[in-house]
Amino acid sequence: MGAQVHDFSGFLPVVHVAGIPIPIYFVFTTLSFIVGLLYLVSRGEARGFSRNMMLDVSLVIMISGFIGSRLFHVFVEEPSYYLAHPFHVFDIWRGGFVWYGGALLAAASGVLFLKIKNQEIAPWLDLFAPIGALGYAIGRMACLATGCCFGRIYTLPSGLGLDAVFPTLVDGAQIRFPTQAFSVVYELLVLALLLKIESMQRRKEAPLWIRQPGQIFFVWLILHGIGRILMEAFRADPRGPEPSGFSVATWLSLGLIVSASWYFSRYARASRLRD
Repeated sequence: MGAQVHDFSGFLPVVHVAGIPIPIYFVFTTLSFIVGLLYLVSRGEARGFSRNMMLDVSLVIMISGFIGSRLFHVFVEEPSYYLAHPFHVFDIWRGGFVWYGGALLAAASGVLFLKIKNQEIAPWLDLFAPIGALGYAIGRMACLATGCCFGRIYTLPSGLGLDAVFPTLVDGAQIRFPTQAFSVVYELLVLALLLKIESMQRRKEAPLWIRQPGQIFFVWLILHGIGRILMEAFRADPRGPEPSGFSVATWLSLGLIVSASWYFSRYARASRLRD
């Protein structure tokens, strides 16, 4: 498993800027941070959030997210490899980042920072929810461009007559399920739904069970978890240990759905009691 993950020469393909090769994966990752930060400031200022506080918490999230995504890969996906090659921990250009590792540490660090600053957490969660969805979609575009997180190969059954419409998809052809593209489209649809709910809340047209601050964030977690489980079911790339036959990401997604559903229902009950 270790050789499968690490026997390559960095993130390919690359783009050249002033003669310097830059992995396209990092181009998309950087783009996600830039777009996310601009979107955050735009959303936050329209809602009365402090720009300085937004920039501070964003810095905390970005740094902790980068560290968390790397540590999760090192200690969960490939501990034996890095035990044998400890200095490769710092070879970040060779790959090895995990979304959930970054998201978990970033969320914990961001919430802790906001608590230290005596901020009300729920409005901040809703502020970041659409940004998280958009950032994840752009991140999966990086996976699509790089070729990581690829899907399983399937053989098309006979009798479909696909060649009449798609000449390259003849009966019996083998295709690889586009897991990265699926994630991009799915998360953009989730983003659209979050913005729709937010608009309904703003116009006071939202149903009673989804009026409380923080609920948009938990809706995102639930839907993201469902989409990630679907993606994991079709992936074929090596992802480290698989407890009971399922990837660690699948188990984390399930835990995310359960815990977010509990918090969402708790907020919904509070809304009903208040009204």
